[in-house]
Amino acid sequence: MSRNLTVIAGLGNPEERHARTPHNAGFWFAEEVARRGNGQFRYEKRFDADVCKVTLAGHELWLIKPQSYMNLSGKPIRAVLDYYRLKPETLLVAHDEIDLPPGTVRLKKGGGHGGHNGIRDVIQHCGPDFVRLRLGVGHPGHKDQVTGHVLKKATRDVEAAIEKNIDDAAAVLPLYLDDGLEAAMKKLHTKD
Repeated sequence: MSRNLTVIAGLGNPEERHARTPHNAGFWFAEEVARRGNGQFRYEKRFDADVCKVTLAGHELWLIKPQSYMNLSGKPIRAVLDYYRLKPETLLVAHDEIDLPPGTVRLKKGGGHGGHNGIRDVIQHCGPDFVRLRLGVGHPGHKDQVTGHVLKKATRDVEAAIEKNIDDAAAVLPLYLDDGLEAAMKKLHTKD
């Protein structure tokens, strides 16, 4: 049977000052999956990424947190895929999504970047055929306020909503691994 998921990349920015910002929701997700799989991230210079291997529901998964900053996430992800001979179609990229309100989480296969520079760079290096885990962080109301909104520490309510999204998404990973994307989407999307 061909694997439908072999690698999860969480998008975010390195440095402690970015740790609890909505823009780092992808990192939070990768860290939660590592926790559930009893994995430990380690920095790999050859990839410029924190990397971790876990087993979930009997399936091996590679987890990646690029350390190249959000807008340059594609190259480290591609380096890991190439090194371990993994196909981009088996990649899931977790990222913050301003077009979804906090408390909303969606899986999506393929598509464009939707203005997300991290996703734009992943598409440039890996093609568009990966799965996206879109973690809603809300829109500040005006496009000029987006950068400040995603790069400042999340409010307690927004952080709690993102963490619930992460918990819900991590909970459907075994289903995704066993039964595929459609089954995981159906379960995750009917929770909202």
